[in-house]
Amino acid sequence: MRDIKPGTTGDGAGGSRVLVTGGSGFIGGWCVLALLQAGYDVRTTVRALSKEPALRAQLHAAADFDDARLTVVRADLQNDDGWADAVAGCEYVLHVASPTLRNTPESEESMIAAARDGVLRVLRAARDAPVRRVVLTSAFGAIGYGHPKRSVPFTEEDWTNVDADIAPYQRSKTLAERAAWQFVRDEGDGLELAAVHPVAVLGPVLGPDDPPSLRTIRSLLGGSMPVCPPFGSSWVDVRDVADLHLLAMTDPAAAGERWLASAGPSLRVVELSRILRERLGERAAKAPTRELPLPVARMLSRFNPQLRALRPQLGHDFDATAAKAERLLGWKPRPIGDSIADTAESLLTHG
Repeated sequence: MRDIKPGTTGDGAGGSRVLVTGGSGFIGGWCVLALLQAGYDVRTTVRALSKEPALRAQLHAAADFDDARLTVVRADLQNDDGWADAVAGCEYVLHVASPTLRNTPESEESMIAAARDGVLRVLRAARDAPVRRVVLTSAFGAIGYGHPKRSVPFTEEDWTNVDADIAPYQRSKTLAERAAWQFVRDEGDGLELAAVHPVAVLGPVLGPDDPPSLRTIRSLLGGSMPVCPPFGSSWVDVRDVADLHLLAMTDPAAAGERWLASAGPSLRVVELSRILRERLGERAAKAPTRELPLPVARMLSRFNPQLRALRPQLGHDFDATAAKAERLLGWKPRPIGDSIADTAESLLTHG
């Protein structure tokens, strides 16, 4: 057990402060809300303080909380400035922020460096504070890519093959997580680490945002995807991902472990589209009901930017199980059909 600085406690939420990196992001925002509702004081980082008013407004629109229990500070993963102050007095850190498909650096090398260096920057500050435990938001992208087709679900024992033909995002998440575990082993000085690996994330948005993980639902609803690409994935609700972060933060069994966040077996995109039609009726009338044949999809991926981005996934079913989190942490995700419907309702509400 690490010695924690005065002003924090190890007795549940009372008096404990948690740092969430990237509170203005999709997963980060829901983690902030989950912590506030659980009774924690929360400090969250943004890259520009100009985001603070909109962030507070979005969080207040989703839940009631004492505004004094949320502090917003500026810290950038590409710079050391601000991180010592950001972690000061915190018992836990949820490191959610990372380069995404939306703010990808110019090259693959810079994306990998940004993800890896950002993780190490946060871990060093957490160790020196000292913080008790860091929960790293990794991704299924660090588990299930670069492998041949398989008939059994992916688990936390699997690692993405970074030497295979995979996208820069998956490579960056994998190398950043490996660097995190190496740091804790070699230089952590007792700092605890747990990693959460969400599969494809759905769920309601907190504001007029455009999370990359929701673009499939947006495309299906809007009719820009007239036929479904031939692949499947496991899916999970962002609210359940936030709940798993809290369990990974406090449960003694979570330290030193990886945790998949998945609501069930793989669903093909065409199955997801049919659920939209069933749950939303006429409001999902543009959702396609047919799947593009795989040979045609592969041929078109040479010319179509949407399909080109999905090329590593075409023909695969990325099936993942969260049996470990359900068994050891008591995590229970909601039915994925409800998440699909809630996602669509939220996107329609926010235009």
